Amino acid sequence: MGTMSAKPKKTNNKMKDFITWFEIPVLNMERATSFYNQIYGIKMETTEMNEYAMAVFPVTTGIGGALVMGQGCVPSETGSLVYLNGGRNLQPILDKVEKAGGRIIMPKTKISDDAGHFALFIDSEGNKLAINSKN
Repeated sequence: MGTMSAKPKKTNNKMKDFITWFEIPVLNMERATSFYNQIYGIKMETTEMNEYAMAVFPVTTGIGGALVMGQGCVPSETGSLVYLNGGRNLQPILDKVEKAGGRIIMPKTKISDDAGHFALFIDSEGNKLAINSKN
């Protein structure tokens, strides 16, 4: 009588998203929330969590994030680059960056027809961030 060998199960190691949450370090929460509220036309609510102040980006679905102020939260122009959602067209958001206290370091630039556009800016706290959109 022969032996039956079980077929190895195929595993799918692909995740839906590799990013589940992001935090942007800030030195002055009032200034930082004012900056993001102005460029995105949102209202970020500030909360305390242990020894940290946080302001969460309002999202209905998808990946969320927050501004975070506290020990070890140091803004930077180097390191990992967070790409923020620019909606259908990032230009109206980018147009508000300098008026809100930031600095544009790369204007709206086409990546490709499929990938859309991106731009780079420094926020009010000194963080380098990107913004992207399809148009």
